[in-house]
Amino acid sequence: MNGMLPPLPERMRPRSLQDYVGQQHLVGEGCILRNMIESGNISSFILWGPPGVGKTTLARIIAETLERDFYTLSAVSSGVGDVRKVIDAAKSKSLFSNAAAPILFIDEIHRFNKAQQDALLGAVEAGTVVLIGATTENPSFEVITPLLSRCQVYVLRSLEAADLQTLLDRALREDTILKTRDIEVRESEALFRQSGGDGRKLLNILELVIDSQAGRDKVVIDNKAVTECLQENVAIYDKDGEMHYDIISAFIKSIRGSDPNAAIYWLARMLDGGEDPLFIARRLCLSASEDVGLANPNALLLANATFQVVGQIGMPEARIPLAECTVYLASSPKSNASYLAIEKALKVAHEDQTRTVPLHLRNAPTKLMSDLGYSDGYKYAHDFPGHFVDQEFMPAGLEGTVFYDPAPNRHEDTLKAYLLACWPKYYTK
Repeated sequence: MNGMLPPLPERMRPRSLQDYVGQQHLVGEGCILRNMIESGNISSFILWGPPGVGKTTLARIIAETLERDFYTLSAVSSGVGDVRKVIDAAKSKSLFSNAAAPILFIDEIHRFNKAQQDALLGAVEAGTVVLIGATTENPSFEVITPLLSRCQVYVLRSLEAADLQTLLDRALREDTILKTRDIEVRESEALFRQSGGDGRKLLNILELVIDSQAGRDKVVIDNKAVTECLQENVAIYDKDGEMHYDIISAFIKSIRGSDPNAAIYWLARMLDGGEDPLFIARRLCLSASEDVGLANPNALLLANATFQVVGQIGMPEARIPLAECTVYLASSPKSNASYLAIEKALKVAHEDQTRTVPLHLRNAPTKLMSDLGYSDGYKYAHDFPGHFVDQEFMPAGLEGTVFYDPAPNRHEDTLKAYLLACWPKYYTK
């Protein structure tokens, strides 16, 4: 349908903040990135978020709005030499003009190694370039501390249904190709569900479904058409690696579901597809905490050891410890009690930040603090039988609140018995 035209996501790429969809917590009126753009005072930052939520687009809009030179590098294909060329070009231009520092956009910055990041550091620190990095990975894992300390990190979110609807309506209304076709959207649930909050994916699926009905006078988009089209065009649908997050999801859910065979299969799919083994190892650490938890505390130890070993030996040998850890986690008893505990506690903490620490739990390093009653009444647990004494540790208003509820498994049964002995008024058999 498109001939030599670029794909739909590229044709529909916004050119201004007015057309940018989503991320209103960053670019809405009065929000931090909009204020930065409107003031013209922009500093280096990293955009962290899932694919297809507008990281690259936002960087380009900022450069165009501020009329800054814009350099772009991909961490997958660029080396130290490429970084230095950009920095040298920026320095050379600054010698002959008073132009503001150019913007250097680095996609997938988490894939830059230490040497590549070190090459950036001086230029960022001196203000020779303004760095905008984009990453789908937690930058605290992969970005070196000196560089991270010079960049703010802004979190982008998956697009909501309303955002996806806006993109869909705009594509049908404004795209030079689609607006000439007779297209009826009868249902959009499957379209939105398959996109998973990824705007680029939404537009790719839309174009694929429309292409599948080439030659028809009227194109009908409904749940059946979307599902059948994707089932018949898996290779096309995944030509840019869009199943990356689907496969890691299947991998983690297989571990959570205690199916080592399925987990090993999805692991093999990722390794055969060239997935970063450290990406997999990090997910194993998260699964060990979130899904296995205190049902088998050794799981996190093994997952962490796997992460360390994988980083040391690399592929292809790394496949072996990854497989060992995968089987171990999938075959372990499961508990998400700790995960649920911190989620409940975070909710309560967020709702009320005004609760003060009880006086008997405060330190009294000075005489004034001691005179004010700090630490008065505190009972040192080790001075009592069994190294336990009944005293209140919660702030006023939360007395007796239970966040951690041990799951029924051999290890947490032991923990629950201990907690029941200590706190019979809070825990029951």
